[in-house]
Amino acid sequence: QVQLVESGGGSVQTGGSMRLSCTVSNYRYSTVCITWFRQAPGKEREGVAAIGGDDSTFTIASVKDRFSVSRDNDRYTAHLDMNKLQPEDTAMYFCAFSSRVMNIRNIPPVALFEAWGQGTQVTVSS
Repeated sequence: QVQLVESGGGSVQTGGSMRLSCTVSNYRYSTVCITWFRQAPGKEREGVAAIGGDDSTFTIASVKDRFSVSRDNDRYTAHLDMNKLQPEDTAMYFCAFSSRVMNIRNIPPVALFEAWGQGTQVTVSS
């Protein structure tokens, strides 16, 4: 069973930076799509950024100039680099895995994800 472990959350002041990481385990094939979601209290879950099996990436417009997604050469660890963080970025951040998404042009449908991380809290204080 594929498992995801997230790391890197915490508290930061407005304007600060943070890197979240997501490591996939119990999976050895090359098609690895990792997508980052976030959910703030009282709000719906929102897809933020994704990296596909072909290394294509997508970041939603509202954070595109501040957030970026990448992965390590081993393909099983993905990162979400967040810069110029704002209080509205405060949320629980989750990574999700799919073995079925190669090219990324948007946030993939939730139904395509086969495993989710436990979530990591990001808190941005003003």
